[in-house]
Amino acid sequence: MKLFPASAAVQLEFDKIKSLLHEKCRSEFAKEKAASLRIHTRKDFIERELLQTHEYKQLLQNALYFPNDYVLNLSKELKLLTIAGAMLAGDQLIAIRKLATGIERIFRWFDGERRSAYPGLAHIIKETYYEKTILDLLDEVIDETGTVKDSASKELGAIRMNLYRKRGELRRAFDRLISKLNKLGYLTDIEESFMNGRRVVAVFAEQKRTVKGILHGESDSRRTSFIEPEETIELNNQLYELESEERREVYRILKELTQRLSLYAPLLSTWHSVVGEYDFVHAKAQLGIAIKGEYPLVIDKALVHLVDACHPLLYLYNLKSGKQTIAVTLTLDDSSRILVISGPNAGGKTVTLKTVGLLQMMVQSGLLVPVHPSSQFGIFKQVMIHIGDTQSLEFELSTYSSHLLSMKEFMETANGKTLFFIDELGSGSDPNLGGAFAEVILEELARKHAIGIVTTHYLNLKVMANKTPGILNGAMAFDEENLMPQYKLNIGKPGSSYTFSIAERIGLDKRLIDRARSLVNEDHFKLDKLLNRTEQDLQRVEIKEKELQKLLKENERLKKEMERVIDREKHQQQVEVLQQQNKITEDRLVYLKDMERKLRQMVMDWKKSEDKAGVIKEMSALLFKKNEQQGVTKKQKQLASKYQELQGELKIGAKVKMKHNYQVGEVLELRGKKAVVKIGLLPMQVDVGNLVLIKEKEGFEEMN
Repeated sequence: MKLFPASAAVQLEFDKIKSLLHEKCRSEFAKEKAASLRIHTRKDFIERELLQTHEYKQLLQNALYFPNDYVLNLSKELKLLTIAGAMLAGDQLIAIRKLATGIERIFRWFDGERRSAYPGLAHIIKETYYEKTILDLLDEVIDETGTVKDSASKELGAIRMNLYRKRGELRRAFDRLISKLNKLGYLTDIEESFMNGRRVVAVFAEQKRTVKGILHGESDSRRTSFIEPEETIELNNQLYELESEERREVYRILKELTQRLSLYAPLLSTWHSVVGEYDFVHAKAQLGIAIKGEYPLVIDKALVHLVDACHPLLYLYNLKSGKQTIAVTLTLDDSSRILVISGPNAGGKTVTLKTVGLLQMMVQSGLLVPVHPSSQFGIFKQVMIHIGDTQSLEFELSTYSSHLLSMKEFMETANGKTLFFIDELGSGSDPNLGGAFAEVILEELARKHAIGIVTTHYLNLKVMANKTPGILNGAMAFDEENLMPQYKLNIGKPGSSYTFSIAERIGLDKRLIDRARSLVNEDHFKLDKLLNRTEQDLQRVEIKEKELQKLLKENERLKKEMERVIDREKHQQQVEVLQQQNKITEDRLVYLKDMERKLRQMVMDWKKSEDKAGVIKEMSALLFKKNEQQGVTKKQKQLASKYQELQGELKIGAKVKMKHNYQVGEVLELRGKKAVVKIGLLPMQVDVGNLVLIKEKEGFEEMN
């Protein structure tokens, strides 16, 4: 992306974002990328980097493990691999092993499912592969501490075996010698030590000529002399030769290993970049979490559609101070290209301007931004900015000539892919003349189809924005009663500067205020007053609208609660229906069991009875009922006309009818909750609760 002027990144505080990102990087590779953070203009690059950051942010927020534990800075080691005859030491080879192990874990982590779930992160290893041979080569030669293994070569194994034996011989010889000298009282408290790589005894200085051997030195106090006894000189010489052979063999093995690894130098360099890239994405994800960054939609055209956008640096500052950050929502597109923001000083105009510019640069750099996810960002190839003496900006254009020089560059180079920001357009000159030039500049930028934001106090620009297609007004809200800015952007109407209101509220002499008013053009004053009143009315309307929305939400909540109550009632009714159906089924089972018992009794009676035809008739009547419902109904009517129901206790000999089939019988026996009733020729056992006490009405003969 092209920036004008060169300090545009500093003016929009993009350099501070890069510093925050740099602090979260662990590897030198990632820190270098953060320091030289690129602003892309290709949609595929932007979307890929945003997706990678978003995916890593999800991993962090869900506490999912990703294997990039090692912070590796292997530039020196990788460079040595490309130099013929170079040798990597044990600790350097350990670093190479960590790189290979880390890459192995990354490739193992990306199974088929994760490659589909995290395509952005998987893209980083798309152009490389895992080579197991590198770890095998290292494991053959060095152990976990970087020491060359005995098995690295037969020669090394033999040398170390001889070293082990010679050291054992030397230790035994020294033990005998020390025991002897101790008995003679020649040794100091130290007894023995090492000097110049050789084992020596520590004797009192006055005994140094008594103990035969080589004098290697004395203590600082000159009271102790360090002597290599002549009995161990030959063993020490042999040991020294073996150690020299060991060093030469280790050097040869490491040099050979370095040469074999040099074949994989390009692959190792790629792995180093991959690990650094994941560290960089990790840093971007951490920054995204810190600023509550989201993954917005990127569109390949000139467009700015921000929903609930916050300035990330202001958000972090307010977070520490416990303050709320007011979000901004605005849209700049083909129909509304230029936004003219007006309102009182210190009301948030420049903050709004810088918020839009900074977020645009961050998105095109692959960084998540503090907006609602429904926000849309176009792609711009050029960002131009002109900010004067405002709010701790390091860059300042102090004269009107330099201001016009910048505007000349704007008008000559702006195009449909330009995003521009001008703070206090036309300032630094006579208001009438400066305002006229400001109109011309706005017209030209609109003609070039550039998209941008302008802040101003000029009334003529507010009027122009109201009547010119493609240019719209915006105002920063202001609480006139408390003289406090609200830092909220209202789109569609210009804002008042509240010049006289502020003067009145702070208690300035009314005579001076009236004098100032008399010097102002009457139409100008009336227009500013109208803007003032309109803005306050708009604020009151917004308050009412918020109250209405609150009531609507409460109404919706009550509606949902009522629906839940109705659903519960319906469920209860369904449960009751099922219970009733189950009860009917239970009654049917009782009836069938009773029928089975009756049939068994009939079979027994048939076997015993001489009147078999009568028993068969009763059985037929029981099994083959025709028009059952009609029969029952008819029988009900007959019984109702002949018998009347009575209240009282059942007694033996009482006349009763059955509730479920309306048969009439006589109680023969009572057995607790059961009763034996004679119905026709057969006695039956019936539940007492299924019987109704009756007596015959007068005028009817008893039915058989």
